[in-house]
Amino acid sequence: MDPVDRTILSLVQDNARISAAELAHHTGVSSSTCLRRLRALQRDGVIAGFHARVDPAALGFSTQVTAFITLGKEDRDTVAALEQGLADIPEVLTAERLFGDPDFLVRLVARDLADYQRLRDEKLSTLPGVEKITSTLVMRTIVDDRAVPVE
Repeated sequence: MDPVDRTILSLVQDNARISAAELAHHTGVSSSTCLRRLRALQRDGVIAGFHARVDPAALGFSTQVTAFITLGKEDRDTVAALEQGLADIPEVLTAERLFGDPDFLVRLVARDLADYQRLRDEKLSTLPGVEKITSTLVMRTIVDDRAVPVE
């Protein structure tokens, strides 16, 4: 990966809708070269996708929660079932399996505290192997979806 590819990555992370002409302007190479390089970065898996960021509050999800899940049983089938269960809950924005304790870190949204309580009691706590859920309410987001450094 050369400096032109790194510049393209930086620009695309900042604005996924940037035009080939704008990429060319910032990189000093032609639009067609920028498009070819962009497609190669996608094909090679460096760029995993393009997304629109949506404000959860604008859709009525005013409560953001970070939940830490500790399992009582960690066999392969239980972990796989829990992972699938998390993936099936629409309010789960991210779910990560961790080394150590707790076993999972889950970021999710809810309409309010009562909605989160229902979500916790009816969905999260009923997932296979769940022994303990520790929830933390997000007061304010400081850094969100920061671009990956390309230097």
